Amino acid sequence: MKKGILALICCLLMTACGDNPRSSKVKPAYKPTLNVKLDLDGNKLKVTVDTDMHISPEHYGMQRKEGEGHIHMYLDDQARIGVKENIYEFPPLAPGRHTIKVSLHNNDHTPYDVTVKKEFDIQ
Repeated sequence: MKKGILALICCLLMTACGDNPRSSKVKPAYKPTLNVKLDLDGNKLKVTVDTDMHISPEHYGMQRKEGEGHIHMYLDDQARIGVKENIYEFPPLAPGRHTIKVSLHNNDHTPYDVTVKKEFDIQ
């Protein structure tokens, strides 16, 4: 009796692990596009973000919703700046070489793992 039950369990497990046409059609996780344009005017920097992700300031910090979120910017590895629009203007910057990192995040701040890093010079 025990061997019969054990054989039945093994058969059920093997059937469950087999190829299931429905399981092979799992939708991949959404990964938005990201293009970053820097406009320099003297010591001023304007960053324009082009993405197919819906930037949703109304849901900033709220529950995750696929295809929706906001932008994080880091200037010279300083503190994160949460950006809720596709254009952000920095206050006047000091002369020298700078680095800007721009990344896309879900409403709840978890990353989409989409990042662009650029270097630029202020005269």
